[in-house]
Amino acid sequence: MDRAVDEEQVAASLADRLAAVTFVDLSADEVTALLVDSIVEWAVDQGWRAYRRAPSVMPLPPPYSHRHSWIDVGCARPAGAPIAIEIDRTGRQRTVDKLLAEAEAGRVAIWVRWGTGRFAAPPPPVAMVTLEVTARRGPAEKDQRYTRQPARERPAPAHTAATLRADEQPDLFAGPA
Repeated sequence: MDRAVDEEQVAASLADRLAAVTFVDLSADEVTALLVDSIVEWAVDQGWRAYRRAPSVMPLPPPYSHRHSWIDVGCARPAGAPIAIEIDRTGRQRTVDKLLAEAEAGRVAIWVRWGTGRFAAPPPPVAMVTLEVTARRGPAEKDQRYTRQPARERPAPAHTAATLRADEQPDLFAGPA
């Protein structure tokens, strides 16, 4: 299978799974933990091995350059390239650099971005899966709470069955002459 097609299919499959994730009034850490759990469950359902906090190919900056960074979720597939997934609510350049390094090492690199919107696309071949949420200030001044509820389709409201004549219809836009 063509690598670009594989990357696109993996990202689309993950996006479909995460589209069903809903939550109410969670902290940023709780949202991230829920997304990690959901991604691991998705990977296991695909028949893949999933690793939380998997080692990254990206070294840490000095003075820790002898160590390596971590990715939020790593997936090993029996057929196909491994998958490296980072989860963020901010657009950190270090995350982009890490995912580009993962892609260069032959992995499918996916950035799961969640937040209130305006997600700038990463450079190819990094794929992005987005989840829009609403935010509100929590009980503590700097505490934010996040909610993602399912989209609700509502029927159009019923209209009146009354028949109005032209002389009964008021002119709503007529102002003083």
